[in-house]
Amino acid sequence: MRRLALTLLPCAVAVLVHLWLAQRPSSKHFRMASACLTDEEVPFYEVLVGVLSARHHYELRQAIRETWLGYLRDHPHFHQRSVGWIYSQHVGLVMNFTCSPSVTVTGQGAEIEIVTVSDPSVLVPSDVLAIALDFKVLHPVVITRLGVFPSGTQPDLQSNVTVKLLQLDQEEAVVTARFSAISTGTMVNGMWYKPVEQFILPKGFEGTLVWESLDSAGLTTVNSSSVHLNDGGGVLKIASIAEGILPHRSALGFPGLAGGFTFTIYDADGLSGHLRGHPARMEHHASRLRQEDAALKQESLRHGDMVFVDVVDTYRNVPLKLLQFYKWSVGNADFNLLLKTDDDCYIDVDSVLMKIDHKGLKRSNFWWGNFRQSWAVDRIGKWQELEYASPAYPAFACGSGYVVSRDLVEWLASNAGKLKAYQGEDVSMGIWMAAVGPQKYQDPGWLCEKECYMDMLSSPQHTAEELHILWDQKRACGDPCGCPWGH
Repeated sequence: MRRLALTLLPCAVAVLVHLWLAQRPSSKHFRMASACLTDEEVPFYEVLVGVLSARHHYELRQAIRETWLGYLRDHPHFHQRSVGWIYSQHVGLVMNFTCSPSVTVTGQGAEIEIVTVSDPSVLVPSDVLAIALDFKVLHPVVITRLGVFPSGTQPDLQSNVTVKLLQLDQEEAVVTARFSAISTGTMVNGMWYKPVEQFILPKGFEGTLVWESLDSAGLTTVNSSSVHLNDGGGVLKIASIAEGILPHRSALGFPGLAGGFTFTIYDADGLSGHLRGHPARMEHHASRLRQEDAALKQESLRHGDMVFVDVVDTYRNVPLKLLQFYKWSVGNADFNLLLKTDDDCYIDVDSVLMKIDHKGLKRSNFWWGNFRQSWAVDRIGKWQELEYASPAYPAFACGSGYVVSRDLVEWLASNAGKLKAYQGEDVSMGIWMAAVGPQKYQDPGWLCEKECYMDMLSSPQHTAEELHILWDQKRACGDPCGCPWGH
């Protein structure tokens, strides 16, 4: 029997994954395993279940302990089990304003250029007719001028260029400037500028600047490795202009820079006050995290069901959490199947285990779930994906739950350092599995949305109270969606 290949970190930081290990009646004898395992024989389990969780989701974790996990603990067939939560060693810090406290804020009304051209040799002709630069406003600004690069090393302008500032997903431009050889505007620091009507762009505004030209001379762009973009000390978040980055919408242009713009910081005095308070806010945040860590440590000691991984606890890192769980699972347990779900999901464990038995589900190269087919890649919003080039994802299972065979988990674990994490763990899993080509078993019982059916295997997006209600109704009358009078 295999020995443990992973030494767990000390119990005490951000919650990532909850797992339980259920022994089937038909499985061979195994030894109980504690949360922080030592170097001893690896137990065998028919089904290993992992539940992704965030560090602050104590009520959801407790609801799981008091519903289907408690059922497994108390059931005569499943009472022998091991439980664990996986933690992150680092804490994800998401700031509302990404700016260093040492930045000196430019005075009210002073114009800031996002780019200056000190060396004309960095300018090169573009082979595309439209170039776009995406940005997000983190503190209110006012766009004052739009600009274009001159035609190569000479200061003149040989083509007709239109520059538009648009809000993402809007067709009508907020401001527009048109440049031509006979209407170049004003040259400032190696760039032609024209003033525009001034609007205050509020915090949270997501925009794109588009340069378009239908002339044979085309646009002039800049080598991205030789230019520094000025974000005003953090008031703007400017998208990457490196080659190979996908645009939000291909119709608007390729990512890059064919000019620039100038802006002023709105309410610079208020911004200065915000920055002066930055150290105090950081200390308050750090104090809150220390208290949270202490509470998590107590939770681990109280329930004896915590283990740890080293991943920053942010939404974009959820795919990495999943890979770390896979690595932990193959190093700490011998199992045939792995069930993955989330901490806000109701699971009908009886039905899941019964289907495994009665359907004769395969034990190799096997993936059982409710698969979304030909799902369009989103280039904007929360699920924005700019690094997966295809317009549609490979088939991926809904996050409310799915089951995979051990050989697939082993492949994921052994290749974890090479697999790229995309915008979500569901679609990342689909992309990773596309390289393997597992046999997929489609089952609509794993619900994709917050719904309720008597024969469902899982349902997502529930509160702790709703998880209790679903489970209580299931135990009372066999229907999680509601019981008749008298139950």
